[in-house]
Amino acid sequence: MNYTGYPTIEIDACKCTIPFACKKCLEVCPQAVFQTYGIKVEKGRETDPNEPGSYGLSVAYQDKCTGCDDCIEVCPEDAITITFPELEA
Repeated sequence: MNYTGYPTIEIDACKCTIPFACKKCLEVCPQAVFQTYGIKVEKGRETDPNEPGSYGLSVAYQDKCTGCDDCIEVCPEDAITITFPELEA
């Protein structure tokens, strides 16, 4: 059996509020699927990684996901879900 596409990775931004400070999914993912990005950027000031809502987490390379679920297991906020496409017979 083969999958008909890539896994869908969803991140609950309401639960994952400090991804740059946490970094657990970034560190454990063997395929480097995730990346953080700045949300609150002020000219001339460093963004505090511990301030909720100052950074976001995105799925940059969804096509590289192998479905190992390591990110789900290490997420302290239970903010990551992975769903798999239908199987081909």
